[in-house]
Amino acid sequence: MSLHERLTQMQAVPVDTPNEESRRQVLNDINRKIHHLLIEELGPQLYSDTVSREEVRSEVKRKLADLVASEDTPLSADEKAAMIEEISDDVLGYGPLERLLLDEEVTEVMVNSHDSIYVEKAGRLSETEDRFIDEDHLRRTIDKIVGQVGRRIDESAPMVDARLPDGSRVNAVIPPIAVTGAKLTIRKFAADPFKIDDLIEFGSLTPQAATFLEACVRGRLNVIVSGGTGSGKTTTLNVLSGFIPDDERIITIEDAVELQIHRDHVLQMESRPPNIEGSGQVTIRDLVRNALRMRPDRIVVGEVRGGEALDMLQAMNTGHDGSLSTVHANAPRDVLARLETMVLMSGLDLPIRAIREQTASAIDLIVHQARFRDGSRRITHITEVQGMEGEVITLQDLFLFDYAPGLDENGRQLGRIKSTGIRPKFAKRLAELGIEFGPEVFQVEYLARK
Repeated sequence: MSLHERLTQMQAVPVDTPNEESRRQVLNDINRKIHHLLIEELGPQLYSDTVSREEVRSEVKRKLADLVASEDTPLSADEKAAMIEEISDDVLGYGPLERLLLDEEVTEVMVNSHDSIYVEKAGRLSETEDRFIDEDHLRRTIDKIVGQVGRRIDESAPMVDARLPDGSRVNAVIPPIAVTGAKLTIRKFAADPFKIDDLIEFGSLTPQAATFLEACVRGRLNVIVSGGTGSGKTTTLNVLSGFIPDDERIITIEDAVELQIHRDHVLQMESRPPNIEGSGQVTIRDLVRNALRMRPDRIVVGEVRGGEALDMLQAMNTGHDGSLSTVHANAPRDVLARLETMVLMSGLDLPIRAIREQTASAIDLIVHQARFRDGSRRITHITEVQGMEGEVITLQDLFLFDYAPGLDENGRQLGRIKSTGIRPKFAKRLAELGIEFGPEVFQVEYLARK
């Protein structure tokens, strides 16, 4: 039976469309009908390894044009073109998300429900006009995403962290834990990662702070990048990693690979969740322990959030200088409290003083970042960890964000980070390595003259 005959045998869609909502429903019904016929016709070809993706896309577009042309319901040229595009995106990509993922200005995609999709552009959230047809359409897209990376999501495992082939990070939750329907969040992977000059241009930091941070990384100081969710910690960590000399062996450890360190000697490791039988899990802590046996010059941990904090501190204290990591925290002082808590999560009953001594000895510098109301992400503190005084770890702010300039007419923060004028205690240690700071780096009045 021909495609046209099967189309005409299927239940006709009513043409009476008194309003926009009814018309949308009609188009959705046609969309589903043609989609199913297309899968029936081309199913084996869509997943064949012997046919190139370009050939598959060409055949899908050709077959869709035939199916849409055979549709009895009157459709405008724009509706036909949009339908062909939507169905091809569904079959070959990620449906209504495809356009958003290709938009370079979009940094994050948030699906709150099948008919509510938000995006982040330039640090600000806005709702899009894109929609899934229904809940089943959204669930099929989620299944497709997680299936491509060998993961599953169902009632027994209703949430999943995964990543798209391009590296974009995906989080999905479905009922019963997502009460009102499936939710999907995609943090896009930057094809062209930011460099230090980009952060200076964005106002995230100043040339003086950048010069200081570069010296600290080249001088093999242990650095923690802290901040809240979405504050840009991973971006800053990636930029700092770019200062590591080319001749050093770097091992990166992440939950989902996000770092893009363009060096010849980089080994990337990624944690793994348990399989369907509940076995096979590889944690960040397992990877940190294993990395110590791989003769690393630098260990870069994407984020410390559990018992691996103890292993990381021990590594920093046993010759693995120059390690980098991120921690969720609201201020530099909070970083220390969080590390204490995470060390206790390792299961060892250690005295608080012992933990603090380990922390004070291991960490040299905390770089704290915040996301402002205007959507910008700025480094607000560069703080030295100086050591212990009694029972307390002493901190010294070397650079602080100056809020005094206030906001411009568009609500954008005009302030910038500036030096406090205090030279760090580790400056002598860096000088012994031939790394010295010019007087302009710690010049207090530099920003005031701008």
